[in-house]
Amino acid sequence: MDTNFNNLFSIAGKVALVTGGSRGIGEMIASGFVASGAKVYISSRKADVCEATAQRISQTCGGTCIALPADLSRMDGVESLAARLAKLEPKLDILVNNAGAAWGAPIEQFPEVGWDKVMDTNVKGVFFLTQKLLPLLRQAAAGPSPARVINIGSIDGIKSATFDSFSYGASKAAVHHLTRFLAAQLTKERILFNAIAPGPYPTWMLSTGVGHGGETQGVDWASVTQRNPSGRVGTPQDIAGLAIFLSSRAGEYVVGQTIASDGGAVAAS
Repeated sequence: MDTNFNNLFSIAGKVALVTGGSRGIGEMIASGFVASGAKVYISSRKADVCEATAQRISQTCGGTCIALPADLSRMDGVESLAARLAKLEPKLDILVNNAGAAWGAPIEQFPEVGWDKVMDTNVKGVFFLTQKLLPLLRQAAAGPSPARVINIGSIDGIKSATFDSFSYGASKAAVHHLTRFLAAQLTKERILFNAIAPGPYPTWMLSTGVGHGGETQGVDWASVTQRNPSGRVGTPQDIAGLAIFLSSRAGEYVVGQTIASDGGAVAAS
């Protein structure tokens, strides 16, 4: 039996791509990866915001974060991102499919555009970006450590949400099941898939949903989480820590799972 536990949670030297990395949970994960010694590329739709976040992460976390903006709700954006990354890196150790969209409206007024935008970004974009990046993931998997893909779902894909976000919840449930499908297909190639289902985190998306207009600073988050057993929102350390675990030797035998990071919200529902 191998009892060497050195570097059990290390991701130092790995190359990662975090989509939707310019803010919110994507920025939290990218920051944690950079602070842990990984070289990280982040992608988001707005080029100026993506570049500013990459510079901020590099400076704050003392490592390398590079912006590769793309609109992942469109196939040309997916293909462009994969092609540009392939010109920069021979392999990709970690892919975090975090880019997402949401739409809220009463059921009687819920528009087709709100359904299609969410499904195209949250499900179609996840599948086809993974597909286009398979050559880089396979190159990483040929090395000493398996490649990892972490799909960011949501507790709204596990339990019913309190918001009128019909396409969002359905899309995240699809992401969770897609993760299992991909794990069944590609684990034998040493490409390991898991999903994280975040609960309340202090993000633009949650802020808009609870009526704070996207503001994340100066918000009474405690009032938002009154019914959460933990009584708080998640922190960057919470979500980045879980992503680092899944990307490290410590998480190598966890495959095809959807792990809630929610302070107990699902357990209490």
